[in-house]
Amino acid sequence: MKVIGVTGLPGSGKSLLFDMAKERGAVVVSMGDIIREKATERGENSGTTARKLREEHGQYIVAKLTIEKIKGFLEVQDDVKTILIDGIRSPYEIEMFDVNFDEFTSVSLYASPKTRFKRVTLRNRKDDSSVYEDFKERDQRELDLGIGEVIATADYLIKNEDSFEEYKEQVVKFLDKEMP
Repeated sequence: MKVIGVTGLPGSGKSLLFDMAKERGAVVVSMGDIIREKATERGENSGTTARKLREEHGQYIVAKLTIEKIKGFLEVQDDVKTILIDGIRSPYEIEMFDVNFDEFTSVSLYASPKTRFKRVTLRNRKDDSSVYEDFKERDQRELDLGIGEVIATADYLIKNEDSFEEYKEQVVKFLDKEMP
């Protein structure tokens, strides 16, 4: 089974990659969903929960919970050939996935802050802000977790600055290579 860790700052184009991979039969496991579940249990917002979980249990905790979820899923459904992990934020998480999955690959999606800010204001998700300073603060929180190092050391980098069609072509090339 192939496991692909996906990282990128908000608005970098992760959703398209996940949608296209799902069309090919991949399963997507969201680390953010795991954090949101824990936040609901604790009565906190997800940012606070992500920080506190790491303080309480160490930098590996979100990866550990994700690995448990994947292994539990595979006990029930053993015919899955590819799993994508959404939301890798730290080098500790990359290390855990690399140790736990024989066929682990990481991919980073990159777009400039200006490009990403335009996208997040257009998509208008609950956790997005149309205020640039708030957007920059969110980026900084992610960078503080170590996402910059994860982006810089990924096995693959897909740049998403140009047209939608060009980005889609790059995603297809990546998926053709990793999910033949």
